[in-house]
Amino acid sequence: MENKYANKYLIETGIGLQDVDGLKNSSYFLSQADRYIKGEISLEELDKIVSLYYENKPNDGERTEEADIVSNRIAQIISDDSFIFTVGQLVSIHKRLFEGIFNHAGKLRDFNFIKREWVLDGRSVIYGDYHELSSILEYDFEVERKFKYDGLSDDEVIEHLATFISNLWQIHAFQEGNTRTTAVFFIKYLRTLGFDVANDVFAKNAWYFRNALVRANFRFIRKGIYDNKTYIILFLRNLLLHERNVLKNRDLRINIDKQNEDPVSKEARLIKLMKENPKIKVDELANTIGISPRTIKSVIAILIKENKIKRINGKRFGYWEIL
Repeated sequence: MENKYANKYLIETGIGLQDVDGLKNSSYFLSQADRYIKGEISLEELDKIVSLYYENKPNDGERTEEADIVSNRIAQIISDDSFIFTVGQLVSIHKRLFEGIFNHAGKLRDFNFIKREWVLDGRSVIYGDYHELSSILEYDFEVERKFKYDGLSDDEVIEHLATFISNLWQIHAFQEGNTRTTAVFFIKYLRTLGFDVANDVFAKNAWYFRNALVRANFRFIRKGIYDNKTYIILFLRNLLLHERNVLKNRDLRINIDKQNEDPVSKEARLIKLMKENPKIKVDELANTIGISPRTIKSVIAILIKENKIKRINGKRFGYWEIL
């Protein structure tokens, strides 16, 4: 039974991650993947079956071949425990995932670009300058290497990991396949930190994961919109702490031209509730918004750090002040 669960996690993570680029797997691949989940065939055999299937199949422009091949490669990579926390490992994962699919597989991008995002009302995150990719990556990796996790609470660990993965994604080291590569690298890194990530959070919420990274790296100060890590923190709490926070993409979407702040974001709703009732308790906030008290505390810590709210007169008899 453990074997089947592991197989299911591996292949469904690979399949789910195609969603970050709007790709869908073929029905043929899904039927063969089910055979792998049942233990009838290995990943290597699945790879050969898929290659044979596409050998004489005309390209239909739907990119199902890419989705099928990369899904299987993701499963193969995350099934392997070998890992080194280096920029070279990140680049190697990109090459293994996309060799034969992109001619730039395993190469850092050599131009700058924008990507219009649905979640940003058609605007784009500002990505790392391609001239500086190598040095930025090396710097971020060195900072993470030196970071000490000793003595940190779960909330502090999650907040730090949210910052690390948001920064790594925003560099956007690769022309295409950046989110899928980042996710695979991150899963393997989390294992080295002792986390159990053998669950379906990536499989079911891959698009949310990408949109959460977008929101964590976007600001439009003139309109009162700031980079917001609340959403990636919620994702990580589900992934690493096995919480059941509701992850809805519509909660992340902003309409920049019509309003100053996302009306449905959990952060905005929390501040609104504090304005209406400055003495509101954490448990009341959690019940009203629909997320765990631990997550509420994590969001509050971020808001305090960003000087958006302040606690007056302590925990028991105090109240919230909106800054």
